Amino acid sequence: TSRRHTALKIAPAYSGTVLHVPDASRAVAPVRKLLDQKQRTEFAARIEQDHTELRAAGERPRRASLISIAEARRRRFAPDWDGYEPPQPARPGVQVFTDYPLVELAPAIDWQAFRRAWKLPGGRADAETRRLLADAQALLQRIEQEELLQMRAVVGLFPAAAAGDDIEIYRDDSRDEILGVIPCLRQQVDRGEGKPSLCLADFVAPRETGLADHVGAFVVTAAPGAVAAEQDEYHGLLLQALADRLAEAFAERMHQRVRTEFWGYAPEEQNRGIRPAPGYPACPDHTAKGLLLRLLAAEQNLGVSLTENYALIPAATVAGWYLSHPGSRYFGLGRIGRDQVTDYAQRQAKTVAEVERWLAPHLAYEPAGE
Repeated sequence: TSRRHTALKIAPAYSGTVLHVPDASRAVAPVRKLLDQKQRTEFAARIEQDHTELRAAGERPRRASLISIAEARRRRFAPDWDGYEPPQPARPGVQVFTDYPLVELAPAIDWQAFRRAWKLPGGRADAETRRLLADAQALLQRIEQEELLQMRAVVGLFPAAAAGDDIEIYRDDSRDEILGVIPCLRQQVDRGEGKPSLCLADFVAPRETGLADHVGAFVVTAAPGAVAAEQDEYHGLLLQALADRLAEAFAERMHQRVRTEFWGYAPEEQNRGIRPAPGYPACPDHTAKGLLLRLLAAEQNLGVSLTENYALIPAATVAGWYLSHPGSRYFGLGRIGRDQVTDYAQRQAKTVAEVERWLAPHLAYEPAGE
């Protein structure tokens, strides 16, 4: 969602306070304010004022100029597949890690993101920041000693090929049986002739080339351990914030091992390949998590599941895809037109209304009935 979408569509439908934050790691400080009896009223009033201003600004921001989905596909990113040899995985298939050593992940924690989650702008010299970091380090030791969290992961590398704007995943190298199809979306904002309209499927060798390309999938989680922690509100929030940071560090560590070991396409750790996650800018459709978890048997292997709204459980969980092509890069989808939404719905045998629900912040038009 977005601040505007929250103000226009979500807040009016709910009697309580609704607040948009850019990502899950930023939720801690707002929740603390909403739970604080002294801060709640003023904080909620500021949120409502923000919503009122956004609603007054209009139903939608100035529309960007769109091109048709047919024209966007004509402008696709098109590498030289004739001269390309897809890297073959050193360890294909699915691998499960049920108790990954925390000592390997703790040094990779992004402490800057951790401080941002607590709305602490000061540097490490700031007194409040020093206290928070000291408490966090002490809790990290407890997490390892008392098994408050268990780091689990599952990684899979599968034969794959692009089929139009989708990516087909195959059971084995015979490529006779499709395990699933990753639905991908393409940029439609007119960026000018000569600039590609990107889609994740562009980074996988098309089926018609006959190239033996692959795609990876991963789920990593900081799951609650067997030992329950005695937690006041502060330490409960601190544990969740550390779990979020450890899950992110875990995702980066597994991507590194995929690049250098499991897939091995960058043994000297070159900066190559991406790990886009369903729900993020390049692939904002959260429903693709269903396929991802099914391919990896994530519930059986890790105990990771989805809510009816496709949120990952446990909360400190990161899931996504691995793409290896040297031209692959992250991008934002931006606004898309009705023609692509209709096409996307047909490719998945879904109704247009169902697709519009999940892609609401990206629609360049008002859905029927709104």
